[in-house]
Amino acid sequence: MTMKAVVVLSGGQDSATCLALAVRKHGAGHVAAITFRYGQRHALETKFAKRLAKRFGVTVHKVVSLGFYRHLTTNALMSKTAHIGRKKGASCPNTVVEGRNAFFLLAAAVWAKELGATELYTGVSEADYSGYPDCREAFIRAQQRTLRLALEWPVRIVTPFMHMSKADEWALADRLGILSVIENETLTCYNGIPGIGCGRCPACRLRNRGYMEFIKCRK
Repeated sequence: MTMKAVVVLSGGQDSATCLALAVRKHGAGHVAAITFRYGQRHALETKFAKRLAKRFGVTVHKVVSLGFYRHLTTNALMSKTAHIGRKKGASCPNTVVEGRNAFFLLAAAVWAKELGATELYTGVSEADYSGYPDCREAFIRAQQRTLRLALEWPVRIVTPFMHMSKADEWALADRLGILSVIENETLTCYNGIPGIGCGRCPACRLRNRGYMEFIKCRK
């Protein structure tokens, strides 16, 4: 069966909601998912990605190792001992993985062309991007142009949450009928705790603050 979309699936809130959107639009049989191992401190992410693909009926799911990454850069997400935070005066927290989305989108686009898919979903957000340069809309536009030139393929990078807050994203999950899945079956926490997470790391604080805003507006 010809694929229409490839979803970059990390196992977290953003990518899981992207997967739900792609399946809703195209049907599970026309959607593929790709997950990357790049030396992140929590291999558990891959297990959650596999479960989510199965949950949404997506049977074409590839897990790709980017083992070279550890030779190129150091950061808190690829270290089991580094303290997660932001140094005074730094533009980005130390959890930024330099160029990660560029690598991910290139690899995913190559596979998408192999599958005949022209849509490439990623859960990046400029509204909540925390200073990560490869989550900006300007980067996505540039990367899409680069991929089209490199592959001679009409790939379109779909970023449903580019201008959404986390509260907006929770509301979308509610409308899609997957609120419980996103609440309980995703892994966003930098400390590797599923669901509500540790509540202390930047990813958990962002996720939980958005959830509380969503609940407040829902009442």
